[in-house]
Amino acid sequence: MEVAAVTVAVIRFGGSNCDRDARRALEHLGVDAEIVWHEAGLPEDTTGVVVPGGFSYGDYLRAGAMAARSPVMEEVRAAAADGTPVLGVCNGAQIGCESGLTPGAFTTNRSARFRCERVHLRVENADTPWTAAYDDGEVIELPIAHGEGRFEIDDDRLRRLREEDRVLFRYCDADGEVTAAANPNGSTDDVAGVLGETDTVAVLMPHPERAALPDIGPTDGQGVLRAFE
Repeated sequence: MEVAAVTVAVIRFGGSNCDRDARRALEHLGVDAEIVWHEAGLPEDTTGVVVPGGFSYGDYLRAGAMAARSPVMEEVRAAAADGTPVLGVCNGAQIGCESGLTPGAFTTNRSARFRCERVHLRVENADTPWTAAYDDGEVIELPIAHGEGRFEIDDDRLRRLREEDRVLFRYCDADGEVTAAANPNGSTDDVAGVLGETDTVAVLMPHPERAALPDIGPTDGQGVLRAFE
């Protein structure tokens, strides 16, 4: 029997729970995707990587800390260095930061409570593969579901992110105003998503894959996933 080629590898760790959502959302957009168990490593024909949400390794130590040390993340870093698009979402964003794909860290929400709701995001840089479907300053709505979503970074590295235009999204209200009330977790500078050293690597705390299927709700997240087309 002929086996379908893997294009986007959606990495599954013990505790991942958004891997099937990511695959389904990508397939809805016509993107070939397959769930890959982390111990199997990346298939040779991988041309994109999603590190999905969930609670890898039960979030022991710190969210994402143990998964970041899985051998597959060495392969992901190498793929990213070669220009392969890599997206980390929620727990995948935590793994991305812990593994050095992007700067900063995600820590316990300021409220110390799990937040599960829809939030508004303002597009800060539309000149990237992940935001090319949007306009600068556009407001989109995506769901969040996290207890450790507060983005933290030191002043020097935050200054560099700003100077290099590597902030993708900021939390805002429905009118696009960035306010403390619109920030669900206390993230530094209201950051919801950032780029790595290149614009082919990104992490974000909200879930684009949960806002991509028209049968179940709004589809504002499709634009992020179109980077894999």
